Amino acid sequence: MKRKVALAGALLVALRCGAADDAAREIRINQVGFAPAAQKIAVVPDGAATGFSVIDSAGKTVLQGKLGAPAVWEASAEQVRLADLSPLKTAGSYRLRVDGLADSAPFTVAESPYKTLNAASIRAFYFNRASIALTPEFAGVYARAAGHPDDKVLVHASAASSTRPTGTVIASPKGWYDAGDYNKYVVNSGISTYTLLAAYEHYPAYFGQQSVKLPESGNGIPDILNEALWNLDRMLSMQDPADGGVYHKLTNLSFDGVVMPDQARTPRYVVQKGTAAALDFAAVMAVASRVMAPYEAQRPGLSARMLAAAEAAWKWAKANPARSYQQPADVFTGGYGDKSLADEFAWAAAELYISSGKGGYYAAFSEDQARLDTPGWGNVRTLGWISLAHHLQRLGPEADRARIAAGITALAGQLRTEWNSSAYKVAMKKSDFVWGSNAVALNQGMVLLQAYRLNGPADDLRAAQSALDYVLGRNATGYSFVTGFGARSPMHPHHRPSEADKVAAPVPGFVVGGPQAGQQDKAGCRKPYQSALPAKSYLDEHCSYASNEVAINWNAPLVYLSAGLDALTH
Repeated sequence: MKRKVALAGALLVALRCGAADDAAREIRINQVGFAPAAQKIAVVPDGAATGFSVIDSAGKTVLQGKLGAPAVWEASAEQVRLADLSPLKTAGSYRLRVDGLADSAPFTVAESPYKTLNAASIRAFYFNRASIALTPEFAGVYARAAGHPDDKVLVHASAASSTRPTGTVIASPKGWYDAGDYNKYVVNSGISTYTLLAAYEHYPAYFGQQSVKLPESGNGIPDILNEALWNLDRMLSMQDPADGGVYHKLTNLSFDGVVMPDQARTPRYVVQKGTAAALDFAAVMAVASRVMAPYEAQRPGLSARMLAAAEAAWKWAKANPARSYQQPADVFTGGYGDKSLADEFAWAAAELYISSGKGGYYAAFSEDQARLDTPGWGNVRTLGWISLAHHLQRLGPEADRARIAAGITALAGQLRTEWNSSAYKVAMKKSDFVWGSNAVALNQGMVLLQAYRLNGPADDLRAAQSALDYVLGRNATGYSFVTGFGARSPMHPHHRPSEADKVAAPVPGFVVGGPQAGQQDKAGCRKPYQSALPAKSYLDEHCSYASNEVAINWNAPLVYLSAGLDALTH
Protein backbone atom coordinates (compact mmCIF):
# COMPACT_ATOMS: atom_id res chain seq x y z
CA MET A 1 0.00 0.00 0.00
CA LYS A 2 2.80 2.41 0.90
CA ARG A 3 4.41 1.75 -2.49
CA LYS A 4 1.17 2.59 -4.32
CA VAL A 5 0.78 5.84 -2.38
CA ALA A 6 4.41 6.83 -3.12
CA LEU A 7 3.98 6.11 -6.83
CA ALA A 8 0.72 8.05 -6.91
CA GLY A 9 2.49 11.01 -5.33
CA ALA A 10 5.32 10.79 -7.86
CA LEU A 11 2.79 10.68 -10.67
CA LEU A 12 1.22 13.88 -9.32
CA VAL A 13 4.64 15.56 -9.36
CA ALA A 14 5.07 14.53 -12.98
CA LEU A 15 1.67 15.97 -13.90
CA ARG A 16 2.82 19.36 -12.61
CA CYS A 17 5.89 19.45 -14.80
CA GLY A 18 4.29 21.12 -17.84
CA ALA A 19 6.50 20.28 -20.82
CA ALA A 20 7.52 17.05 -19.18
CA ASP A 21 3.86 16.03 -19.12
CA ASP A 22 3.49 16.90 -22.80
CA ALA A 23 6.44 14.66 -23.60
CA ALA A 24 4.83 11.90 -21.53
CA ARG A 25 2.01 11.72 -24.08
CA GLU A 26 4.35 10.58 -26.82
CA ILE A 27 4.93 7.06 -28.09
CA ARG A 28 8.48 5.95 -27.27
CA ILE A 29 10.27 3.77 -29.78
CA ASN A 30 13.75 3.08 -31.15
CA GLN A 31 13.93 5.89 -33.71
CA VAL A 32 16.59 4.22 -35.86
CA GLY A 33 15.12 0.79 -36.47
CA PHE A 34 15.30 -2.96 -36.14
CA ALA A 35 16.48 -6.08 -37.93
CA PRO A 36 13.63 -8.18 -39.35
CA ALA A 37 14.10 -10.92 -36.73
CA ALA A 38 14.56 -8.55 -33.77
CA GLN A 39 12.06 -8.07 -31.01
CA LYS A 40 10.40 -4.69 -31.60
CA ILE A 41 8.84 -3.05 -28.54
CA ALA A 42 7.32 0.42 -28.13
CA VAL A 43 6.14 2.16 -24.95
CA VAL A 44 2.70 3.81 -25.13
CA PRO A 45 1.26 6.17 -22.50
CA ASP A 46 -1.75 4.57 -20.85
CA GLY A 47 -5.09 5.94 -22.02
CA ALA A 48 -8.38 4.86 -23.52
CA ALA A 49 -6.83 2.93 -26.40
CA THR A 50 -6.28 -0.81 -26.05
CA GLY A 51 -4.85 -1.53 -29.50
CA PHE A 52 -2.30 -0.25 -31.99
CA SER A 53 -1.53 -0.33 -35.69
CA VAL A 54 1.62 0.06 -37.74
CA ILE A 55 1.49 2.12 -40.92
CA ASP A 56 4.03 2.14 -43.74
CA SER A 57 5.43 5.18 -45.53
CA ALA A 58 2.37 5.27 -47.80
CA GLY A 59 -0.03 5.30 -44.85
CA LYS A 60 -1.15 1.70 -45.31
CA THR A 61 -1.85 -0.37 -42.20
CA VAL A 62 0.51 -3.36 -42.20
CA LEU A 63 0.10 -4.67 -38.64
CA GLN A 64 -2.45 -4.46 -35.84
CA GLY A 65 -2.19 -5.67 -32.28
CA LYS A 66 -3.32 -5.32 -28.67
CA LEU A 67 -1.50 -3.17 -26.13
CA GLY A 68 -0.19 -4.85 -23.00
CA ALA A 69 -1.62 -4.32 -19.54
CA PRO A 70 -0.92 -0.93 -17.93
CA ALA A 71 2.00 -0.78 -15.51
CA VAL A 72 3.97 1.95 -13.71
CA TRP A 73 7.72 2.45 -14.18
CA GLU A 74 9.09 3.74 -10.89
CA ALA A 75 12.03 5.56 -12.50
CA SER A 76 9.70 7.89 -14.44
CA ALA A 77 6.44 7.54 -12.46
CA GLU A 78 4.58 6.86 -15.70
CA GLN A 79 1.78 4.41 -16.30
CA VAL A 80 2.37 2.87 -19.71
CA ARG A 81 1.49 -0.05 -21.96
CA LEU A 82 3.74 -2.01 -24.30
CA ALA A 83 3.19 -2.56 -28.00
CA ASP A 84 4.93 -5.61 -29.46
CA LEU A 85 5.64 -5.07 -33.16
CA SER A 86 7.84 -8.14 -33.53
CA PRO A 87 5.69 -9.76 -36.29
CA LEU A 88 6.71 -6.84 -38.52
CA LYS A 89 9.54 -8.33 -40.59
CA THR A 90 9.29 -6.70 -44.02
CA ALA A 91 11.94 -4.10 -44.82
CA GLY A 92 10.63 -0.56 -44.96
CA SER A 93 9.90 2.65 -43.06
CA TYR A 94 7.05 2.70 -40.56
CA ARG A 95 5.24 4.54 -37.76
CA LEU A 96 3.24 3.25 -34.81
CA ARG A 97 -0.31 4.59 -34.50
CA VAL A 98 -2.46 4.62 -31.36
CA ASP A 99 -5.82 6.38 -31.10
CA GLY A 100 -5.61 9.60 -29.14
CA LEU A 101 -1.85 10.04 -29.61
CA ALA A 102 0.38 11.47 -32.30
CA ASP A 103 2.00 8.86 -34.52
CA SER A 104 5.40 7.68 -33.36
CA ALA A 105 8.69 8.83 -34.81
CA PRO A 106 9.52 6.90 -38.00
CA PHE A 107 11.62 3.77 -37.74
CA THR A 108 12.96 1.29 -40.26
CA VAL A 109 13.15 -2.46 -40.58
CA ALA A 110 16.28 -3.51 -42.44
CA GLU A 111 19.12 -5.98 -42.50
CA SER A 112 22.05 -4.57 -40.48
CA PRO A 113 19.99 -1.59 -39.31
CA TYR A 114 22.88 -0.22 -37.21
CA LYS A 115 25.60 -0.22 -39.85
CA THR A 116 25.54 3.56 -40.27
CA LEU A 117 25.11 4.16 -36.55
CA ASN A 118 28.05 1.90 -35.75
CA ALA A 119 30.36 3.65 -38.20
CA ALA A 120 29.33 7.04 -36.81
CA SER A 121 29.92 5.90 -33.22
CA ILE A 122 33.49 4.92 -34.20
CA ARG A 123 34.00 8.17 -36.12
CA ALA A 124 33.03 10.05 -32.96
CA PHE A 125 36.39 8.91 -31.56
CA TYR A 126 38.08 10.33 -34.66
CA PHE A 127 36.34 13.66 -34.01
CA ASN A 128 37.77 13.62 -30.48
CA ARG A 129 41.36 12.93 -31.54
CA ALA A 130 44.14 15.08 -30.17
CA SER A 131 47.32 16.05 -32.03
CA ILE A 132 45.89 15.92 -35.55
CA ALA A 133 44.12 18.28 -37.91
CA LEU A 134 40.70 17.02 -38.99
CA THR A 135 40.63 17.77 -42.72
CA PRO A 136 37.52 18.38 -44.85
CA GLU A 137 38.19 15.11 -46.69
CA PHE A 138 37.44 13.13 -43.52
CA ALA A 139 35.63 15.59 -41.25
CA GLY A 140 33.46 17.54 -43.69
CA VAL A 141 31.96 20.65 -42.07
CA TYR A 142 33.53 19.61 -38.76
CA ALA A 143 37.08 20.08 -40.07
CA ARG A 144 39.35 21.81 -37.60
CA ALA A 145 42.97 22.67 -36.96
CA ALA A 146 45.16 20.34 -34.93
CA GLY A 147 45.06 20.83 -31.20
CA HIS A 148 47.35 19.72 -28.40
CA PRO A 149 50.42 18.25 -30.10
CA ASP A 150 51.48 17.12 -26.61
CA ASP A 151 55.06 16.70 -27.78
CA LYS A 152 56.33 18.90 -24.94
CA VAL A 153 54.49 17.82 -21.80
CA LEU A 154 55.80 18.64 -18.34
CA VAL A 155 56.18 16.14 -15.50
CA HIS A 156 54.07 17.46 -12.64
CA ALA A 157 55.56 17.50 -9.14
CA SER A 158 53.18 14.70 -8.15
CA ALA A 159 54.66 12.49 -10.88
CA ALA A 160 58.33 13.34 -10.35
CA SER A 161 60.96 10.64 -9.95
CA SER A 162 64.75 10.50 -9.81
CA THR A 163 64.94 9.85 -13.55
CA ARG A 164 62.17 12.32 -14.41
CA PRO A 165 62.25 15.22 -11.92
CA THR A 166 59.63 17.96 -11.81
CA GLY A 167 59.50 19.92 -15.05
CA THR A 168 61.06 17.19 -17.20
CA VAL A 169 59.72 17.47 -20.75
CA ILE A 170 58.29 14.30 -22.29
CA ALA A 171 56.18 13.57 -25.37
CA SER A 172 52.74 11.95 -25.24
CA PRO A 173 50.94 12.83 -28.47
CA LYS A 174 47.80 11.32 -30.01
CA GLY A 175 44.99 9.85 -27.90
CA TRP A 176 41.41 11.00 -27.52
CA TYR A 177 40.02 13.90 -25.61
CA ASP A 178 38.20 12.22 -22.78
CA ALA A 179 34.79 13.87 -23.00
CA GLY A 180 33.57 17.41 -23.53
CA ASP A 181 36.94 18.66 -22.27
CA TYR A 182 40.46 18.44 -23.74
CA ASN A 183 42.24 16.25 -21.21
CA LYS A 184 43.36 12.63 -21.55
CA TYR A 185 42.95 10.08 -18.75
CA VAL A 186 44.44 6.58 -18.68
CA VAL A 187 41.75 5.06 -16.45
CA ASN A 188 38.81 6.18 -18.56
CA SER A 189 40.49 5.55 -21.89
CA GLY A 190 41.33 2.08 -20.54
CA ILE A 191 37.76 0.77 -20.48
CA SER A 192 36.99 2.70 -23.67
CA THR A 193 39.84 1.14 -25.63
CA TYR A 194 39.15 -2.30 -24.20
CA THR A 195 35.54 -2.13 -25.38
CA LEU A 196 36.61 -1.28 -28.93
CA LEU A 197 39.17 -4.09 -28.92
CA ALA A 198 36.61 -6.53 -27.50
CA ALA A 199 34.11 -5.53 -30.17
CA TYR A 200 36.64 -6.45 -32.86
CA GLU A 201 37.77 -9.61 -31.06
CA HIS A 202 34.17 -10.83 -30.73
CA TYR A 203 32.87 -9.77 -34.16
CA PRO A 204 35.90 -9.73 -36.51
CA ALA A 205 33.90 -10.48 -39.66
CA TYR A 206 31.59 -7.52 -39.05
CA PHE A 207 34.44 -5.06 -38.64
CA GLY A 208 36.55 -6.68 -41.31
CA GLN A 209 34.00 -5.59 -43.92
CA GLN A 210 33.56 -2.08 -42.56
CA SER A 211 35.01 1.18 -43.85
CA VAL A 212 34.69 4.10 -41.46
CA LYS A 213 36.55 6.64 -43.63
CA LEU A 214 39.53 7.41 -41.46
CA PRO A 215 42.88 8.83 -42.60
CA GLU A 216 44.34 5.33 -42.07
CA SER A 217 41.62 3.46 -43.97
CA GLY A 218 42.96 0.96 -46.48
CA ASN A 219 46.20 0.26 -44.62
CA GLY A 220 45.41 -3.42 -44.09
CA ILE A 221 44.14 -2.93 -40.52
CA PRO A 222 40.38 -2.81 -39.78
CA ASP A 223 39.24 0.72 -39.10
CA ILE A 224 38.03 0.03 -35.57
CA LEU A 225 41.60 -1.04 -34.75
CA ASN A 226 43.04 1.95 -36.58
CA GLU A 227 40.99 4.15 -34.28
CA ALA A 228 41.95 2.16 -31.18
CA LEU A 229 45.61 2.45 -32.14
CA TRP A 230 45.40 6.23 -32.02
CA ASN A 231 44.86 5.90 -28.28
CA LEU A 232 47.02 2.81 -27.73
CA ASP A 233 50.05 4.65 -29.09
CA ARG A 234 49.34 7.47 -26.65
CA MET A 235 48.84 5.09 -23.73
CA LEU A 236 52.23 3.51 -24.35
CA SER A 237 53.85 6.92 -23.94
CA MET A 238 52.20 7.29 -20.51
CA GLN A 239 54.35 4.51 -19.05
CA ASP A 240 57.58 5.49 -17.32
CA PRO A 241 60.21 3.27 -18.98
CA ALA A 242 62.37 3.42 -15.85
CA ASP A 243 60.00 1.48 -13.59
CA GLY A 244 56.85 0.46 -15.54
CA GLY A 245 54.57 2.82 -13.62
CA VAL A 246 51.85 4.65 -15.55
CA TYR A 247 50.81 8.29 -15.21
CA HIS A 248 47.17 8.77 -14.27
CA LYS A 249 46.40 11.57 -16.71
CA LEU A 250 47.70 14.18 -19.12
CA THR A 251 45.98 17.45 -18.42
CA ASN A 252 45.89 21.18 -18.06
CA LEU A 253 45.85 22.43 -14.50
CA SER A 254 42.24 23.53 -15.04
CA PHE A 255 39.58 23.03 -17.69
CA ASP A 256 39.74 25.04 -20.90
CA GLY A 257 36.96 27.41 -21.85
CA VAL A 258 34.56 26.78 -24.72
CA VAL A 259 37.15 27.10 -27.48
CA MET A 260 38.39 24.94 -30.33
CA PRO A 261 41.33 22.63 -29.52
CA ASP A 262 43.94 24.73 -31.29
CA GLN A 263 42.96 27.74 -29.18
CA ALA A 264 43.58 25.96 -25.88
CA ARG A 265 47.20 26.80 -25.20
CA THR A 266 47.73 26.31 -21.47
CA PRO A 267 50.67 24.11 -20.32
CA ARG A 268 50.05 20.37 -20.16
CA TYR A 269 51.28 17.95 -17.49
CA VAL A 270 51.44 14.26 -16.76
CA VAL A 271 50.14 13.80 -13.23
CA GLN A 272 50.85 11.10 -10.63
CA LYS A 273 51.49 7.43 -11.18
CA GLY A 274 48.74 5.26 -9.75
CA THR A 275 47.78 1.63 -9.24
CA ALA A 276 44.49 1.93 -11.11
CA ALA A 277 46.20 3.50 -14.11
CA ALA A 278 48.92 0.83 -14.14
CA LEU A 279 46.42 -2.03 -13.94
CA ASP A 280 44.02 -0.60 -16.53
CA PHE A 281 47.04 -0.05 -18.77
CA ALA A 282 48.21 -3.64 -18.17
CA ALA A 283 44.81 -5.07 -19.01
CA VAL A 284 44.36 -3.04 -22.19
CA MET A 285 47.89 -3.71 -23.46
CA ALA A 286 47.44 -7.42 -22.84
CA VAL A 287 44.26 -7.41 -24.93
CA ALA A 288 45.86 -5.27 -27.63
CA SER A 289 48.89 -7.55 -27.83
CA ARG A 290 46.74 -10.51 -28.91
CA VAL A 291 44.41 -8.46 -31.12
CA MET A 292 47.32 -6.84 -32.97
CA ALA A 293 49.36 -10.04 -33.36
CA PRO A 294 47.99 -10.76 -36.87
CA TYR A 295 49.10 -7.28 -38.02
CA GLU A 296 52.81 -7.72 -37.52
CA ALA A 297 53.50 -6.68 -41.11
CA GLN A 298 51.73 -3.35 -40.62
CA ARG A 299 53.10 -2.64 -37.11
CA PRO A 300 56.30 -4.71 -36.65
CA GLY A 301 57.09 -5.57 -33.05
CA LEU A 302 54.05 -3.81 -31.61
CA SER A 303 52.31 -6.89 -30.24
CA ALA A 304 55.39 -8.03 -28.31
CA ARG A 305 56.05 -4.50 -27.07
CA MET A 306 52.49 -4.25 -25.75
CA LEU A 307 52.69 -7.52 -23.83
CA ALA A 308 56.04 -6.53 -22.31
CA ALA A 309 54.60 -3.15 -21.32
CA ALA A 310 51.58 -4.87 -19.75
CA GLU A 311 53.77 -7.15 -17.65
CA ALA A 312 55.96 -4.25 -16.54
CA ALA A 313 52.88 -2.31 -15.44
CA TRP A 314 51.60 -5.36 -13.55
CA LYS A 315 54.90 -5.66 -11.68
CA TRP A 316 54.78 -1.99 -10.74
CA ALA A 317 51.19 -2.37 -9.48
CA LYS A 318 52.12 -5.43 -7.40
CA ALA A 319 54.91 -3.40 -5.81
CA ASN A 320 52.55 -0.44 -5.29
CA PRO A 321 49.19 -2.13 -4.61
CA ALA A 322 47.36 0.74 -2.95
CA ARG A 323 48.53 3.93 -4.63
CA SER A 324 45.11 5.49 -5.23
CA TYR A 325 44.95 8.70 -7.22
CA GLN A 326 44.89 11.84 -5.06
CA GLN A 327 44.13 15.07 -6.88
CA PRO A 328 47.00 17.55 -6.35
CA ALA A 329 46.00 20.90 -4.88
CA ASP A 330 46.86 22.80 -8.07
CA VAL A 331 45.01 20.45 -10.48
CA PHE A 332 41.29 20.98 -11.05
CA THR A 333 40.41 18.71 -13.97
CA GLY A 334 38.64 15.34 -13.80
CA GLY A 335 39.85 13.05 -11.05
CA TYR A 336 38.77 9.49 -11.88
CA GLY A 337 39.92 8.55 -8.42
CA ASP A 338 39.25 5.01 -7.23
CA LYS A 339 40.10 3.61 -3.81
CA SER A 340 38.80 0.09 -4.52
CA LEU A 341 41.43 -1.65 -6.63
CA ALA A 342 40.58 -5.35 -6.35
CA ASP A 343 38.56 -5.17 -9.57
CA GLU A 344 41.50 -3.65 -11.48
CA PHE A 345 43.82 -6.40 -10.24
CA ALA A 346 41.31 -9.07 -11.30
CA TRP A 347 40.80 -7.56 -14.76
CA ALA A 348 44.52 -7.15 -15.46
CA ALA A 349 45.26 -10.68 -14.23
CA ALA A 350 42.57 -12.17 -16.47
CA GLU A 351 43.80 -10.40 -19.60
CA LEU A 352 47.45 -11.20 -18.89
CA TYR A 353 46.55 -14.84 -18.34
CA ILE A 354 44.74 -15.05 -21.69
CA SER A 355 47.53 -13.33 -23.61
CA SER A 356 50.57 -14.86 -21.91
CA GLY A 357 49.23 -18.28 -20.92
CA LYS A 358 50.98 -18.01 -17.54
CA GLY A 359 49.00 -19.80 -14.86
CA GLY A 360 50.16 -17.43 -12.14
CA TYR A 361 47.98 -14.73 -13.58
CA TYR A 362 44.93 -16.98 -13.38
CA ALA A 363 45.76 -17.67 -9.74
CA ALA A 364 45.83 -13.90 -9.15
CA PHE A 365 42.50 -13.52 -10.92
CA SER A 366 40.96 -16.27 -8.77
CA GLU A 367 41.90 -14.45 -5.57
CA ASP A 368 39.09 -11.99 -6.24
CA GLN A 369 35.75 -13.39 -5.06
CA ALA A 370 33.54 -10.30 -5.36
CA ARG A 371 30.31 -10.61 -7.35
CA LEU A 372 30.04 -9.34 -10.88
CA ASP A 373 28.23 -6.14 -11.78
CA THR A 374 27.59 -4.02 -14.85
CA PRO A 375 30.99 -2.62 -15.84
CA GLY A 376 31.98 1.03 -15.70
CA TRP A 377 35.26 2.95 -15.49
CA GLY A 378 35.47 2.44 -11.72
CA ASN A 379 34.21 -1.15 -11.74
CA VAL A 380 36.10 -3.15 -14.35
CA ARG A 381 36.02 -6.64 -12.78
CA THR A 382 33.43 -7.98 -15.23
CA LEU A 383 35.58 -7.08 -18.25
CA GLY A 384 38.02 -9.85 -17.33
CA TRP A 385 35.18 -12.34 -17.06
CA ILE A 386 33.90 -11.28 -20.49
CA SER A 387 37.33 -11.93 -22.02
CA LEU A 388 37.71 -15.28 -20.24
CA ALA A 389 34.26 -16.33 -21.43
CA HIS A 390 35.14 -15.41 -25.01
CA HIS A 391 38.34 -17.49 -24.88
CA LEU A 392 36.78 -20.22 -22.73
CA GLN A 393 37.69 -23.18 -24.94
CA ARG A 394 41.37 -22.32 -25.23
CA LEU A 395 42.10 -21.63 -21.57
CA GLY A 396 44.60 -23.81 -19.72
CA PRO A 397 43.74 -26.61 -17.27
CA GLU A 398 43.98 -24.30 -14.27
CA ALA A 399 40.98 -22.28 -15.48
CA ASP A 400 37.58 -23.07 -13.96
CA ARG A 401 35.48 -22.93 -17.13
CA ALA A 402 32.24 -23.73 -15.36
CA ARG A 403 32.75 -20.89 -12.88
CA ILE A 404 33.53 -18.41 -15.64
CA ALA A 405 30.44 -19.30 -17.66
CA ALA A 406 28.28 -19.33 -14.53
CA GLY A 407 29.46 -15.86 -13.51
CA ILE A 408 28.46 -14.27 -16.80
CA THR A 409 25.19 -16.23 -16.91
CA ALA A 410 24.23 -15.18 -13.38
CA LEU A 411 24.85 -11.48 -14.01
CA ALA A 412 22.88 -11.61 -17.25
CA GLY A 413 20.12 -13.42 -15.40
CA GLN A 414 19.81 -10.57 -12.91
CA LEU A 415 19.55 -8.07 -15.75
CA ARG A 416 17.08 -10.25 -17.62
CA THR A 417 14.86 -10.51 -14.55
CA GLU A 418 14.74 -6.72 -14.24
CA TRP A 419 14.05 -6.40 -17.96
CA ASN A 420 11.25 -8.93 -17.84
CA SER A 421 9.43 -7.19 -14.97
CA SER A 422 9.98 -3.61 -16.18
CA ALA A 423 7.03 -1.53 -17.35
CA TYR A 424 9.38 -0.09 -19.99
CA LYS A 425 10.83 -3.53 -20.76
CA VAL A 426 14.39 -2.41 -19.96
CA ALA A 427 16.93 -3.64 -17.42
CA MET A 428 17.40 -0.08 -16.16
CA LYS A 429 16.00 0.47 -12.68
CA LYS A 430 15.76 3.62 -10.57
CA SER A 431 19.20 3.19 -8.99
CA ASP A 432 20.85 2.89 -12.43
CA PHE A 433 20.19 6.54 -13.22
CA VAL A 434 23.64 7.75 -12.26
CA TRP A 435 26.00 10.13 -14.07
CA GLY A 436 26.35 8.61 -17.54
CA SER A 437 23.21 6.50 -17.20
CA ASN A 438 23.10 5.81 -20.93
CA ALA A 439 26.41 3.98 -20.62
CA VAL A 440 24.89 1.86 -17.86
CA ALA A 441 22.17 0.78 -20.28
CA LEU A 442 24.67 0.07 -23.05
CA ASN A 443 27.02 -1.86 -20.78
CA GLN A 444 24.07 -3.90 -19.53
CA GLY A 445 23.41 -4.76 -23.17
CA MET A 446 27.03 -5.78 -23.65
CA VAL A 447 26.83 -8.14 -20.67
CA LEU A 448 23.59 -9.67 -21.97
CA LEU A 449 25.21 -10.38 -25.34
CA GLN A 450 27.98 -12.33 -23.60
CA ALA A 451 25.42 -14.64 -22.02
CA TYR A 452 23.66 -15.06 -25.34
CA ARG A 453 26.95 -15.91 -27.02
CA LEU A 454 27.49 -18.57 -24.36
CA ASN A 455 24.36 -20.31 -25.73
CA GLY A 456 22.07 -18.55 -23.29
CA PRO A 457 18.33 -18.07 -23.80
CA ALA A 458 17.02 -15.91 -26.61
CA ASP A 459 15.72 -13.48 -23.98
CA ASP A 460 19.33 -12.40 -23.41
CA LEU A 461 19.41 -11.16 -27.00
CA ARG A 462 16.01 -9.51 -26.63
CA ALA A 463 17.03 -7.76 -23.44
CA ALA A 464 20.24 -6.55 -25.12
CA GLN A 465 18.11 -5.20 -27.99
CA SER A 466 16.03 -3.32 -25.42
CA ALA A 467 19.17 -1.64 -24.06
CA LEU A 468 19.89 -0.15 -27.47
CA ASP A 469 16.21 0.64 -27.99
CA TYR A 470 16.30 2.61 -24.73
CA VAL A 471 19.22 4.78 -25.87
CA LEU A 472 17.68 5.31 -29.31
CA GLY A 473 14.35 6.59 -28.08
CA ARG A 474 12.42 4.09 -25.97
CA ASN A 475 12.98 6.14 -22.85
CA ALA A 476 11.04 8.58 -20.70
CA THR A 477 12.44 11.70 -22.40
CA GLY A 478 11.55 10.76 -25.98
CA TYR A 479 15.08 11.54 -27.16
CA SER A 480 17.32 9.37 -29.22
CA PHE A 481 20.41 10.06 -27.15
CA VAL A 482 22.87 9.76 -30.08
CA THR A 483 23.67 13.01 -31.89
CA GLY A 484 22.50 12.98 -35.49
CA PHE A 485 20.35 9.85 -35.18
CA GLY A 486 16.58 9.73 -34.76
CA ALA A 487 13.76 12.20 -35.14
CA ARG A 488 14.72 13.96 -31.89
CA SER A 489 18.36 13.85 -30.88
CA PRO A 490 20.55 16.16 -28.74
CA MET A 491 21.41 19.44 -30.41
CA HIS A 492 23.49 21.04 -27.65
CA PRO A 493 25.79 18.44 -26.09
CA HIS A 494 28.38 19.48 -23.54
CA HIS A 495 31.23 19.09 -26.03
CA ARG A 496 33.57 21.99 -26.61
CA PRO A 497 34.16 21.48 -30.34
CA SER A 498 30.44 21.09 -31.06
CA GLU A 499 29.71 24.32 -29.19
CA ALA A 500 32.68 26.35 -30.46
CA ASP A 501 32.71 25.35 -34.14
CA LYS A 502 29.63 27.45 -35.03
CA VAL A 503 28.13 24.53 -37.01
CA ALA A 504 24.44 24.33 -36.14
CA ALA A 505 24.30 20.55 -35.78
CA PRO A 506 26.61 18.86 -33.27
CA VAL A 507 29.28 16.37 -34.28
CA PRO A 508 27.27 13.20 -35.08
CA GLY A 509 27.65 9.77 -33.50
CA PHE A 510 28.13 10.77 -29.84
CA VAL A 511 25.92 9.32 -27.11
CA VAL A 512 25.25 11.85 -24.36
CA GLY A 513 25.31 10.95 -20.67
CA GLY A 514 21.55 10.84 -20.15
CA PRO A 515 19.13 11.45 -17.31
CA GLN A 516 20.09 11.40 -13.65
CA ALA A 517 18.49 13.18 -10.74
CA GLY A 518 21.66 14.78 -9.31
CA GLN A 519 21.36 17.81 -11.59
CA GLN A 520 24.81 19.01 -10.42
CA ASP A 521 24.87 21.64 -13.15
CA LYS A 522 21.46 23.29 -12.61
CA ALA A 523 22.90 26.37 -10.88
CA GLY A 524 24.85 27.20 -14.03
CA CYS A 525 22.06 26.56 -16.53
CA ARG A 526 19.61 29.28 -17.47
CA LYS A 527 17.02 26.76 -18.61
CA PRO A 528 15.60 24.50 -15.91
CA TYR A 529 15.27 20.75 -15.96
CA GLN A 530 11.67 19.76 -16.73
CA SER A 531 11.59 16.99 -14.14
CA ALA A 532 13.44 15.76 -11.06
CA LEU A 533 12.44 12.14 -11.68
CA PRO A 534 15.52 9.99 -12.36
CA ALA A 535 14.51 8.78 -15.84
CA LYS A 536 13.33 12.24 -16.93
CA SER A 537 16.05 14.43 -15.41
CA TYR A 538 17.67 15.48 -18.69
CA LEU A 539 18.45 18.84 -20.27
CA ASP A 540 19.54 19.29 -23.88
CA GLU A 541 21.74 22.30 -23.25
CA HIS A 542 25.52 22.77 -23.49
CA CYS A 543 25.59 23.87 -19.85
CA SER A 544 24.31 20.47 -18.72
CA TYR A 545 27.52 18.56 -18.13
CA ALA A 546 25.60 16.33 -15.69
CA SER A 547 23.17 14.98 -18.31
CA ASN A 548 24.31 16.11 -21.76
CA GLU A 549 28.09 15.68 -21.87
CA VAL A 550 29.72 13.17 -24.19
CA ALA A 551 32.49 10.78 -23.13
CA ILE A 552 34.59 8.10 -24.80
CA ASN A 553 33.62 5.48 -22.22
CA TRP A 554 29.95 6.09 -23.02
CA ASN A 555 30.49 5.83 -26.77
CA ALA A 556 32.51 2.61 -26.65
CA PRO A 557 29.63 0.35 -25.53
CA LEU A 558 27.47 1.94 -28.24
CA VAL A 559 30.07 0.71 -30.75
CA TYR A 560 30.01 -2.74 -29.17
CA LEU A 561 26.25 -3.16 -28.80
CA SER A 562 25.27 -1.83 -32.22
CA ALA A 563 27.81 -4.14 -33.88
CA GLY A 564 26.83 -7.13 -31.77
CA LEU A 565 23.14 -6.77 -32.53
CA ASP A 566 23.84 -6.35 -36.23
CA ALA A 567 26.05 -9.44 -36.20
CA LEU A 568 23.81 -11.66 -34.08
CA THR A 569 20.27 -10.70 -35.15
CA HIS A 570 19.39 -12.34 -38.45
